[in-house]
Amino acid sequence: MTVERDGSLTLRVPPRCDPVRAERFVAGSEVWLADKVRRREEHPPAHPVRAFREGESFFYLGREYRLLVDDLADHEAKASPGTVKLVAGRLVLSENLAKDPRTARRAVIGWYRRTGLRWAASRLQPWAARLGVPEPAVRVRDVGNRWGTYRQSTSDPGTMALHWAIFQLPSHLVDYVIAHELAHIKLSGHGPGYWKLLRTAMPECEERRAELDDLGRRLWLGDVVDGKP
Repeated sequence: MTVERDGSLTLRVPPRCDPVRAERFVAGSEVWLADKVRRREEHPPAHPVRAFREGESFFYLGREYRLLVDDLADHEAKASPGTVKLVAGRLVLSENLAKDPRTARRAVIGWYRRTGLRWAASRLQPWAARLGVPEPAVRVRDVGNRWGTYRQSTSDPGTMALHWAIFQLPSHLVDYVIAHELAHIKLSGHGPGYWKLLRTAMPECEERRAELDDLGRRLWLGDVVDGKP
C-alpha cells in the first residue's frame, strides 16, 4: 500500500486476492494512514515555478546550476531544437528557447530525460547485482505521482520507468529510487519481506526514504510562470 504524492492511496494485491481480505488490510492500516496524512499536512508540497530567466537555479544530481540565457547558442538551437547543455558550471539555454516558458520547459525536461537516462544506465548493474535481479530496460519520463515504476514482462526482465524530476536530487537518492524499483522484480508491494530485501542491498533505505519524502516535495515538476503545462 502506497500513499502517492497527490495524497491518493494505491493498494497492490495479488491477482486472485479476496476483496474482503484487501478491505480488512486497509482497515487494519488506519493508524499508519493517519500518520501519513498528518505528515503530509505538516509538510505540504512546495514545488517551485520556473520563468527561465538569467541566473535562475536548476539542480542536477543535487548540485545547483545557474541558468545562462545565451544568444550565442541560438545557432546551435536552430540546428538542434531543444538544445540545453551544462557548460562551465552553468545550465545554458538559448535566448530563442527562453522567450517562451512552455518551449523552454520542454527543452529543459528533455535535457533531464537524456542526461538522466545515461546516468541511470550506469547505476543499474551495481544495484541489480546487489539485489540478485536481472537488469530491466530503463525509461526516463513523466510517471505522474510516483518517482518510479516497474512493469513486469513474461518474456524479458521488464521495464523500469524513472521520473525525470528525480535527477534534481542528490545521487544517493536517485540510487534509492533505482534500488527501490529493482526490488520489485522479486517482490511486489511494500510488505515486510520487501523492505527486508531492500535493506540487504541498501541498509540505510529507511533514512533515504525519509530524505526523499522531504526533498521530493520541493522539486521542480515542470510548472512555469504562465501556469500552463
